Amino acid sequence: MQFDTKIAVVIRTDLEAWQKLNVASFLAGGIAAAFPECIGEPYGDASGTKYLSLIGQPILIYGADRPALSRALERALARNVTPAVYTEDMFRTTHDAANREVVKGVIRAELNLVGLAMRAERKVIDKIVDGLKFHS
Repeated sequence: MQFDTKIAVVIRTDLEAWQKLNVASFLAGGIAAAFPECIGEPYGDASGTKYLSLIGQPILIYGADRPALSRALERALARNVTPAVYTEDMFRTTHDAANREVVKGVIRAELNLVGLAMRAERKVIDKIVDGLKFHS
């Protein structure tokens, strides 16, 4: 099945494994919050056990260094795509309000990005992530 939209997550490649997983999880939550229509139906197994819904389309995960993350952010904003962001400072906070404060305290050009997530038309996402490779 081909979707009209694409979800892309871009994660800095020099992070620890736990940090990459943490960032990807938080960013996917940002996509789900902003685009509730991308959530599928709840799951259930043959025993009648109920499970939560998931995002109903693939999420493509790319790797990037710091300059490539900044470039992807600028490309997204230039195309009127609002991304979810995760900065290195957010690893040192303990709650959502503190996360927002550390982002708010830094101008965009100086954000120490570790991850971005965005959902838009396929061709738009392709232009934003052009030159990036899938994360390995």
